[in-house]
Order: sequence, then C-alpha cells, then structure tokens
Amino acid sequence: MVQDLKYLKETASQTAGPYVHIGLTPNFTGIHGIYAEDMGKTMVNDKTKGERITVTGRVIDGTGTPIRDALLEIWQADADGLYNSHSEVRGEADPNFPGWGRQPTHMDTGVFTFETIKPGVVPFIDGRPQAPHITFWVVARGINIGLHTRMYFPEEEKANEADPILSRIEHRQRVQTLIAKKDGNTYTFDIRLQGEGETVFLDI
Repeated sequence: MVQDLKYLKETASQTAGPYVHIGLTPNFTGIHGIYAEDMGKTMVNDKTKGERITVTGRVIDGTGTPIRDALLEIWQADADGLYNSHSEVRGEADPNFPGWGRQPTHMDTGVFTFETIKPGVVPFIDGRPQAPHITFWVVARGINIGLHTRMYFPEEEKANEADPILSRIEHRQRVQTLIAKKDGNTYTFDIRLQGEGETVFLDI
C-alpha cells in the first residue's frame, strides 16, 4: 500500500513580472507617499568610512539590448572587510554603512547606478582572503530565479589572481566578465545575460 507522506510541495516559481519597480521602488516609478525614500537607495552618508565609489552599468539581454525594467540588489563588506550582519563575528561593522543597496535600471537608458564605498578584504569559508568584491542579485521579466554574480576591481590584480572564486572558473577568458572597468572613482559593470561575453553567474 502506498503511504501518503503529506509532504509540502514546492511553490511554483514565476518571473518578477513587469511590476517589480512598482512594488520595490515606488518613488522611482512616480508613486510617492508610501516610503519617504525607496529602500536601498542610499548606502553612504557623511560619516561612512572608506573610499567613495560609483558603480554603474547595464543588464544586457541575448540580443545585446539593455533591459529597462530590471532590478538589482548588492551586498558588500564595509571598508574594513566587515559585514553589517548579525552573523558577523569578526568585529563590528561600520554603523553608517548598511552593506546593502537596491536600484532599478532606468526605464529610458537601462542604466543602474550605486553610490557606495570600495569594500575591504573578507575571508573565504576556508580562511583564505577573497579579493575585494561586490555581490549582485538581478531580477527582471523572464528570469524565474534571481541571478547572482560578483563584481571585482581591476586594480586588484594580485588579489584577483588568488581569489578562491575567480580561480575556480574553468574557462579563464570568462573571468573578465566579473571585472569592472575603472574611470576615476567610477566602475562600469555590464551584466550580460546571454550570448557573447555572457557574465559568469554563481549557484548560491
């Protein structure tokens, strides 16, 4: 006789839909009065420690077209390599830096922009130092499960060469898809979903 285990079934996934901006960044879409400011918009203030940087770029589909309704979140350590998290046990992170930000791509240009700081070095799970990096999470119409990737800094060549994640990428020419381009204190990081130059995504 077959036993009825009554296991809970996995909830079906669906795309973020065309209304993700309305729900998560209402001020950006012109809907005011819900939040004084969209959550995740501001990452730094005049007391935040560290080097101020701008991170900008586009999310590009398989045809080479920028996606104009994507939403991105970033997570990163502070200037000393500490996370603003209850699970951080190595020290106390900068209280003036949340370590998290959220921005939509602009509906006209497809460009996203984060005003943040350059992160410090954090350890890998085995204790090895990781190169300074920013973790990205991307959602948009047509993406069933949010995509994770990382942005690394081009001036950190030695650290990048020894990074535990970058060193595991089998096809070495694809490492460059995770390295931003630098112009002063601005870093440009385009995320390509498909096709030539497709960004490396992480299964986490």
